[in-house]
Amino acid sequence: MNPPPAVLQTPGFAHFSIAWSPFHTTRLALASSANFGLVGNGRLHLVSVAPGPNGSLGLTIDKHYETQDGLYDVAWSEVHENHLVTASGDGSIKLWDVLLNVRHPSDHAAQNLPIRAWQEHTREVFSVDWSNIKKDTFVSSSWDGNVKLWTPERPRSILTLQAHHSCAYQAMFSPHQPDLVVSCSTDGTLKIFDLRTPAYVPAGAAGTNSFTNPMAAAVLTVPASGTEVLSVDWNKYRPFVLASAGVDKMAKVWDCRMIKLQETGGVGGACEAQLLGHEYAVRKVQWSPHRADVLATASYDMTCRMQVVVFRTQIRRWNGPQLVHIHDPHTEFVVGCSWSLFDDGVIASCGWDSRLNVFRA
Repeated sequence: MNPPPAVLQTPGFAHFSIAWSPFHTTRLALASSANFGLVGNGRLHLVSVAPGPNGSLGLTIDKHYETQDGLYDVAWSEVHENHLVTASGDGSIKLWDVLLNVRHPSDHAAQNLPIRAWQEHTREVFSVDWSNIKKDTFVSSSWDGNVKLWTPERPRSILTLQAHHSCAYQAMFSPHQPDLVVSCSTDGTLKIFDLRTPAYVPAGAAGTNSFTNPMAAAVLTVPASGTEVLSVDWNKYRPFVLASAGVDKMAKVWDCRMIKLQETGGVGGACEAQLLGHEYAVRKVQWSPHRADVLATASYDMTCRMQVVVFRTQIRRWNGPQLVHIHDPHTEFVVGCSWSLFDDGVIASCGWDSRLNVFRA
């Protein structure tokens, strides 16, 4: 049997997102908010994972940073091992250096001094994602419906995508093609943007460009659900395969090569699989970085599930997904899950019970 999960409690702060460092095998970042993110301050925790007896794991907080508003997401830099970026409820995005601003070795709380901050979104920033190909670029999505691209060296965003007319819950770079970005929204769609297309819509006479209108045309729109889509992720081994999840209580797998062309652009996408079982909305979906067919989901039903997805193109003896593991020690909504980038099968989950779990599925 696998050892019990490693557990870390942060009283007073509900967790919203967790990310493993792409440089250090045992380093985690945790984005949290007071009062379940409704009002109050936020906190960025830096956590270390240490091996214990009999294959167990232990968790310790190295330091934490206080913020004036709640934090909804966090992403590590792909360039600098000590930099990370956070998404905040006040519409701001902040870049942190984890080696700076420590008051005293005996005081884990660090000063509220990010090395850079941006304030362009007009509503809550709900996700940030760092490109693992264009390593100097990250993307954000906001409840204002916009998706923005950034580089740490510039004081303003380098591109704005009017992705949705309603909340854009998440946006992510493709891990295979550096110019593809996918977003999901309350309108039930996934939208894929190709950044190689003109960044601005021409205005006025033919051949002129006013450079005033952000790009709004997606190269592909996938009608993924009749309800809100809360999370999306690219498959790490299949370039045109996506997973989505949301209020309809299920995760869905999409093959974006199967599209139907209409006058308004590419619309469609073949649904390869539907992963049922959760009793409430699925808040987070993430493909394994080690296996092409393993998917993790986190839900408001207080569980985190790992399933094997069987694609239609595979020769198989069974039909549909195969449930591998159900993780259910949480006592509140589970809103974040993240696979270890270095250790196959190790995953972290976090939720509104102020609890971070790291376990082997």
